[in-house]
Amino acid sequence: MAFFGLFGNKTKQETLDKGLEKSNSSVLSKISHVIAGRSTIDDDVLDDLEEALITSDVGVETTLRIIQRIQDRVKRDKYVGTSELQRMLVEETCALLAENDHSAEEAKVSDGDPYVIMVVGVNGVGKTTTIGKLAHMYKQAGKKVYLGAADTFRAAAVEQLCIWGERVGVPVIKQQQGSDPASVAFDTLQSAKANGADVVLIDTAGRLHNKINLMHELTKIKNVMQKVVPGAPHDVMLVLDGSTGQNAFEQARQFTAATQVSSLAITKLDGTAKGGVVLGISDQFKIPVRYIGLGEQMTDLQPFNAEQFVKTLLHN
Repeated sequence: MAFFGLFGNKTKQETLDKGLEKSNSSVLSKISHVIAGRSTIDDDVLDDLEEALITSDVGVETTLRIIQRIQDRVKRDKYVGTSELQRMLVEETCALLAENDHSAEEAKVSDGDPYVIMVVGVNGVGKTTTIGKLAHMYKQAGKKVYLGAADTFRAAAVEQLCIWGERVGVPVIKQQQGSDPASVAFDTLQSAKANGADVVLIDTAGRLHNKINLMHELTKIKNVMQKVVPGAPHDVMLVLDGSTGQNAFEQARQFTAATQVSSLAITKLDGTAKGGVVLGISDQFKIPVRYIGLGEQMTDLQPFNAEQFVKTLLHN
């Protein structure tokens, strides 16, 4: 049962262009400053480019890898002018991300069982909204979807998921506030399986104040789900707020230490100049970015295409 490439034909370049407009303008302004009045790519130009990428939230480790690739290429090609720097930056960044692309890897799902996605992330990153948008995408693709409101810590989280369920037209399984999240997940999978659901999206609490507690809670949810659907969850999706820049890196570190994250969704890229964070997170954590959020509309969650993203972010 293949899901990861399900929505590729729905990606709209116009939405991507608009969503990354602030990030694109910021990065290109810095690159223009780097090459202004210079004709050759020397150490000074590369030092300035390094600073430009780091201040664009690409991250130090990823920036150094990109600079090294450009440096190697300049030595190999010789006499490369600054007029070619932008094209080279796009090509080498695309090549770097391609090395870490595991998007073709898919979990095995038994016949008759739903595909289960457990969604994690701190409060405020757009986790529940992302679940609602994913539910819409899957439903538009003809899939039967169930939602599980396992973020029982906040009443508002359950209410918000129910609103999305009504909006999209999919059932939401819930219990009272303060109920055991694992119990909600168990009930959701039982109901989904009994009713022939194709996809189940499980919302979880967004607390990071104690990593050990988070780890125990998520592990318990996973163990309970496997009693109903062996191998569940098939995907643990971490939602990150792209507008927080380097803070998104720290959240990724915390959650990958607490549970086995298998995919990423990076939201709120339309209102920020920090779009470079997607490049760094994609590269450093070796976890595929599946989706990017580019606006408030139900259709503004897009499947992530690394090459398309890099060209939109770094090119005129």
